[in-house]
Amino acid sequence: MTDLLLLEMLGLMIVAAAAVVLLARVLRMPTIVAYILAGLVLGVIVPHIPLGPARAADIAYTQGINVIADLGVALLLFLVGLELSLHKVRDVGGVSLRVGLWQTAFTGIGGFALAWLLGFALLPAVLIAAALTNSSTVMVVKLLDQKREMDAVYGHIAVGANLVKDVVLIIVLTLVVGLTVDEDATAGDTAWKLAVALGGSALLLLGALAASRWVLSRPFAWVARNGQTLLIWALAWAFLFAVAAEFVGISAAIGAFLAGVSLAQLACADELRRRLHPLVSFFLAVFFIAVGMQMQIAPAIAHWPAVLALSVFVLVGNTIFCTWLIARRGYGERTAFLAGSAMGQISELSFVFVAVGLTAGVLSVAEVSVVTLVGLITIAISAYMILYNHQLYGLVRRLGLLRMFNARQADDEEHEPPLAGHVVVVGMNALGRAIATALHERGEAVLAIDTDPAKLAPLPCRRMTGDVDQPMVFEQARVAHARLAVSALQIEEVNNLLAYRCKRLGVPVAIHAFDRSVLADLRQLGVDHMIDSRTAGRAALSAKLVETGVIEP
Repeated sequence: MTDLLLLEMLGLMIVAAAAVVLLARVLRMPTIVAYILAGLVLGVIVPHIPLGPARAADIAYTQGINVIADLGVALLLFLVGLELSLHKVRDVGGVSLRVGLWQTAFTGIGGFALAWLLGFALLPAVLIAAALTNSSTVMVVKLLDQKREMDAVYGHIAVGANLVKDVVLIIVLTLVVGLTVDEDATAGDTAWKLAVALGGSALLLLGALAASRWVLSRPFAWVARNGQTLLIWALAWAFLFAVAAEFVGISAAIGAFLAGVSLAQLACADELRRRLHPLVSFFLAVFFIAVGMQMQIAPAIAHWPAVLALSVFVLVGNTIFCTWLIARRGYGERTAFLAGSAMGQISELSFVFVAVGLTAGVLSVAEVSVVTLVGLITIAISAYMILYNHQLYGLVRRLGLLRMFNARQADDEEHEPPLAGHVVVVGMNALGRAIATALHERGEAVLAIDTDPAKLAPLPCRRMTGDVDQPMVFEQARVAHARLAVSALQIEEVNNLLAYRCKRLGVPVAIHAFDRSVLADLRQLGVDHMIDSRTAGRAALSAKLVETGVIEP
């Protein structure tokens, strides 16, 4: 019966998620906020719906939500770990490390003082302050990607700083897990459990990094040629670490996080993130709806002065402090403000943190609800601040509010500029490599795409690992802004889809006509040029593309 109840509850969550996504689009509301609001509504009505023929109402209901939430937490932390590649940390340099650590210290100390003054007991005030230190990596990455500003300087700083704060909170979360002891436990028991939790985390971390360095590279490079198999292997690795974490006495979510860290170091990490995107979007919805369902709004509203004060502290205090700190590092006024305004929220990891505190018995339901409501407010407002950050920057600059930071006025140089006017070449077989190399030697800006990183490695042009039939790969390759798309693939379905999408966008397209049977479909799709690999040599093909007007000489 419990299994039936679980399926029914999951079905209700999916229906609610579908409804709120439509509403969020109409109201331009951040989806995370919409999911939490949907959870609040479900939390009120679900206990009165007769789910399952023999449900033990409160117990089965609570257990069902917990099971769903735990699975969502593990997969979300796996995604966060997958963003934590060492080369990203090196790219953002010392500024993200300093911003992340100093902002953690500022928010932790300030949040504790504020919570203490608001009347919270010592240990709850410490845990509330720790929950306030973390900003949402998932939300910031999602919104910056939506705005196509992940490669901006401020985007790199914000994401890098958030990753640093994720690591700090994971360490603190491990300590809180170690506090989960019986009421009659001695100080020695607590110390032993803390040592086991820290030791187990360190052991798993070393195992994850060692596997990433010496074990995983070749198997995952081989399996990356098949995207579906890559996804299955990655999920298997995540659940293996989750089970191992439970075995050594720490949270399964921490194990999933460490599994993500190990996979983030691999060459196929970008392709894996794209493959996981639909699954993560699903569990993102499930997790935040579950958070809303478990939230008790009445205790939080009873502490409305604390909710208001803590929300203002996170939104305004973090933005001002991070803007000042980044400006002190020599960055321009615009970059400092845009990066600082992306820090004004608490994260999904904060919800996990206070949930663990509740399980450990060191936080009450009212205190957890306060943090959850602060999260709802700060995530909602911060999402709008990020989406409209350039307009907000223009407003505060006109009001003269940025003069106190004494930052230089010049804009910072952006990272590699967005692709435009380039040639997209898909499929790095012998023909594809010849086309990409020939066009690159002619001075064209070329983006080569293939599912196998090994085939891309020797090419002199820009490269991307992925399947071009996936919408995310198609968008990230900026095919809509390309001057030409070329496919050397011998996969009819992918070629037809690429041709169809390119013609809808008005982008010229050249397709490999590898067999007479595909000619009719390609002509019907209006392909600009068909490549006959049996007669078109490397130089001849390049000249033919110029001759037919597909590209200019």
